[in-house]
Amino acid sequence: MNYLYVLGLATFASAFSMRAIDPMVNQVAADLGITLQQVATLASVFTLAYASMQLVFGPIGDAFGKVRLVRINLAILSLGLAASALAPNHEVLFVARLISGAFAGGIIPVVLAMVGDRASFAERPVALSRVLFALIVGQLMGSTASGFIAEWLGWRQVFWTACGVSALGCIGCIIFMSEQRAREPLSFASGLSRYRLVLRNPMSSKLFAVAAVEGAFTFGIFPLVAALMVAHHLGDAIEAGLVIGAFALGGACYSLGVGPLVRLLGLKGMIGVGAAAVGVFFIAAALVPSLGMAAAAFAVAGFGFYMIHNMLQLLATELAPEARGSGVALFASSFFIGQAVGAVAMAGVAQRVGAEMVFLIAGASMLLLAWPASRLPPRPQTSSPTVA
Repeated sequence: MNYLYVLGLATFASAFSMRAIDPMVNQVAADLGITLQQVATLASVFTLAYASMQLVFGPIGDAFGKVRLVRINLAILSLGLAASALAPNHEVLFVARLISGAFAGGIIPVVLAMVGDRASFAERPVALSRVLFALIVGQLMGSTASGFIAEWLGWRQVFWTACGVSALGCIGCIIFMSEQRAREPLSFASGLSRYRLVLRNPMSSKLFAVAAVEGAFTFGIFPLVAALMVAHHLGDAIEAGLVIGAFALGGACYSLGVGPLVRLLGLKGMIGVGAAAVGVFFIAAALVPSLGMAAAAFAVAGFGFYMIHNMLQLLATELAPEARGSGVALFASSFFIGQAVGAVAMAGVAQRVGAEMVFLIAGASMLLLAWPASRLPPRPQTSSPTVA
């Protein structure tokens, strides 16, 4: 599975470019003479474009070719990141981040569908976990390494670094990846036909609902980690960053041991145990009295989250093999919508009952999700109608 190195690099580039702005907000604001609120819009516009364009790129990848699409998206992402590095003002940087987010959003779901095309169902959990590892490392590096680069060399060098990684991924896809399917006619009608094909599978609605709930009660509470730290007198932003980093570290550890775990628990066991672990350790994080214990709880919760999420990704790749890109795009969009709605809802609840109670609610909700999620079929039943 050598192709995973190339796909991992593409995934890393997309994740790094998303998180790159986070640690250098103050530097960008000072250099461009803008407010922190204006800098915050640079992260928001990237994320909104990233999430919305996934629905566009799914059927395009199925018709145009997934390898061709990833090459183009990486190339345009590289240009968007170069424009970000050269931006003379907030307006240009805003447009550059918008373009970057739009085309970064067409990389990871398409990469997941490419893994589905190339790996057998039995091999796919491990293959998908390798892509997950690249995603996690990209997010971590975007949130940490970019801070050091910005401090030592300036914020523009962060974007040049991200540009270089994206360009390298594009070159790798050109040299080492080949298209497996011939191009098909692309139209709005054919795109809708592919989505109808995915939704015709009776498991689609159940899987997307689980993904949305999972997103709402995991990543949806991340903005409240700092509030939890303050409530427990454990610190503030720095400590919250360490705790969230522990979540990612738990996910990285999972990706290294996924093979034995799948053989031990099976797909249903992975989903059920993973959801239950998130629930139990979110509850623990709400109650523990020390920063170290909170970080440890988040690390185990991260391990559990990627257990369930990796298996849900696996099921998403099988909803409609003839329209795999469209199926994964709908899955990813459901997950991101869940995150967005969850973050708003959790923040509203926290204002009334406090961050600690929100973590208890989220933990209990993930525990409740464990049983219905584990009842999903171990492999979706698919049909093969013709796509218009």
